[in-house]
Amino acid sequence: MERGKMAEAESLETAAEHERILREIESTDTACIGPTLRSVYDGEEHGRFMEKLETRIRNHDREIEKMCNFHYQGFVDSITELLKVRGEAQKLKNQVTDTNRKLQHEGKELVIAMEELKQCRLQQRNISATVDKLMLCLPVLEMYSKLRDQMKTKRHYPALKTLEHLEHTYLPQVSHYRFCKVMVDNIPKLREEIKDVSMSDLKDFLESIRKHSDKIGETAMKQAQQQRNLDNIVLQQPRIGSKRKAKKDVYTIFDTEIESTSPKSEQDSGILDVEDEEDEEEVPGTQDLVDFSPVYRCLHIYSVLGARETFENYYRKQRRKQARLVLQPPSNMHETLDGYRKYFNQIVGFFVVEDHILHTTQGLVNRAYIDELWEMALSKTIAALRTHSSYCSDPNLVLDLKNLIVLFADTLQVYGFPVNQLFDMLLEVRDQYSETLLKKWAGIFRNILDSDNYSPIPVTSEEMYKKVVGQFPFQDIELEKQPFPKKFPFSEFVPKVYSQIKEFIYACLKFSEDLHLSTTEIDDMIRKSTNLLLTRTLSNSLQNVIKRKNIGLTELVQIIINTTHLEKSCKFLEEFITNITNVLPETVHTSKLYGTTTFKDARHAAEEEIYTNLNQKIDQFLQLADYDWMTGDLGNKASDYLVDLIAFLRSTFAVFTHLPGKVAQTACMSACKHLATSLMQLLLEAEVRQLTLGALQQFNLDVRECEQFARSGPVPGFQEDTLQLAFIDLRQLLDLFIQWDWSTYLADYGQPNCKYLRVNPVTALTLLEKMKDTSRKNNMFAQFRKNERDKQKLIDTVAKQLRGLISSHHS
Repeated sequence: MERGKMAEAESLETAAEHERILREIESTDTACIGPTLRSVYDGEEHGRFMEKLETRIRNHDREIEKMCNFHYQGFVDSITELLKVRGEAQKLKNQVTDTNRKLQHEGKELVIAMEELKQCRLQQRNISATVDKLMLCLPVLEMYSKLRDQMKTKRHYPALKTLEHLEHTYLPQVSHYRFCKVMVDNIPKLREEIKDVSMSDLKDFLESIRKHSDKIGETAMKQAQQQRNLDNIVLQQPRIGSKRKAKKDVYTIFDTEIESTSPKSEQDSGILDVEDEEDEEEVPGTQDLVDFSPVYRCLHIYSVLGARETFENYYRKQRRKQARLVLQPPSNMHETLDGYRKYFNQIVGFFVVEDHILHTTQGLVNRAYIDELWEMALSKTIAALRTHSSYCSDPNLVLDLKNLIVLFADTLQVYGFPVNQLFDMLLEVRDQYSETLLKKWAGIFRNILDSDNYSPIPVTSEEMYKKVVGQFPFQDIELEKQPFPKKFPFSEFVPKVYSQIKEFIYACLKFSEDLHLSTTEIDDMIRKSTNLLLTRTLSNSLQNVIKRKNIGLTELVQIIINTTHLEKSCKFLEEFITNITNVLPETVHTSKLYGTTTFKDARHAAEEEIYTNLNQKIDQFLQLADYDWMTGDLGNKASDYLVDLIAFLRSTFAVFTHLPGKVAQTACMSACKHLATSLMQLLLEAEVRQLTLGALQQFNLDVRECEQFARSGPVPGFQEDTLQLAFIDLRQLLDLFIQWDWSTYLADYGQPNCKYLRVNPVTALTLLEKMKDTSRKNNMFAQFRKNERDKQKLIDTVAKQLRGLISSHHS
């Protein structure tokens, strides 16, 4: 039962579904009926559906038939009208066909034009697309062209910037084009090319500054000299607002504004921007010598490429090599000042460039690097100067070298380099300068002394008198009162030597200028050098003149007079040094001049030479003595040689009037003593083996002539009979023999007041032996004569007693 109900229910559902599908077929467009029919075939009741469909079709046919029957007359009428319309439609068709043919004929050109228009439209669209693409590519091509132009004109840093824009901004927009890929592949090569070319420019730059460093240094030193002169003028004539920064003044060599993050422009050389037109006229700008833009460009290029450290290391290494070359002095540098100047110019130029690089770049060089180079340069420079200056024998060249070293030091000091060691080294050069001055003045003094006539200076007019007094500080009231012509007591070498001593002091003062020494140090230096001049150079020159073989007594006397006046002038030299140094002599540690000692020593040497010379002259006269020791005749006058000798001594001592009294007295006493001693030696010499009483009488006349000379007072100042004491030994000996007063001699011998106190028994015995031999040989028959026998016995007795005295004295 239930099954039947279920079947009936399913049948009803199927029928309802078929009904729905049929309604859907009737109401749906034919093109969309496929899915509806598919739903029928998907089910299993399509047979029933076909039956339903057939039933529905028959129902519609019956309705259509009913409707047709109902409208038949109208249908017939419609057919009749339709037939009529067909004829009209045929006509219309013909007309349309004809019209179409005409239209096709007339529109053929239009179609061609429209086809052309279509092609134009297509071309226009393609052109527009091409233009759009080219608009994207043109900036790339323009940038690349710009890059090549910059490379060609060696504007490498802008080229690098252009390359960056091209790579990061323009190429990514057109990266799908093949030419862009070529550009991208070429970019690393361009970078390397820029890097290599900029490095090549840097090498050219390094070579350029190596060649022009001496010119740069010369310019810097000239500006330092001008600044120093300007400072001196400002000190003498102070003006408001005259203070200027020294560093800025010197930086006129490289006074350019450098942007720390951008390179120099292509036209900016980076050298010398002088402050004013006047300076520019005085010192030519060095921007014509060195162009710094290559180093700036190369630095920025390497910085952009990330290789700044490589660039810094390369630059520093190359500059160190150049520094060693610059610091190597030429072998003949010491020969001329230009050699030193070129050497200094190169060093200054090198460090001026480095200082400029230090202040216009960030980190390319640093202060530690500069200080290291300077320490090396300072040690090598000082060593070179010590070596080469030691070869210099010209004081003018040494002085010029000192001025050049001071300018060199002042120039570098303005740039901040420590130069104390250079000034310390100049103190060593000062000692050498003093030595060269001493050598030069030794020649000057030698020429003065050699050319002097050693005669008092004659003056015939007031003008000549004032000229001499102006050269040498001399004042003598009595000489001033004398009428012209008159003579100064000294010879020409006195004012000349005094003037040259002052010139030497001026030369020492010149060296001390600009050494930053105190007045006390300058005064001490001048005094020490002057003392060396006096005690060594002048003293040696005077000693050489005094010891000269051909010098005469007149010259020696004049030297004594001259040195006396020079000794008195020492106080004026002290005042002269005090005036130029402004250091009082009373100041602590102030050295004193040793001129007094120098001239005293020279005078004493001249005195000794006078004594020696006089003795030599006396010896020369004595060599002319020709005694006949065997004569029996009694003479009545002194020997000719002795008369000439006494005349010579009188004329000589007459010249001694200007000598100090003691000198003349000592010379006279020395001459008389030497004469007496020489006569005694002549009498007792071994070659004279025999002598007669007659010869002894002649010898006594000569001694009397000497005593007469001594009594005449050839030199004033001797007390009565003082000069005669020089001949007392001879007088007593001769009196003893001539008077034959042996009894008195032998009786009083040894008594303090004996008559023959000065007679030595040895001397008496020697002379007695000579007379005894003569007596024996000349008197062959003396033994047969009683008187002669008695005399011979007496001589033998006296000789025996004298021998006894001698032996007792020795015991």
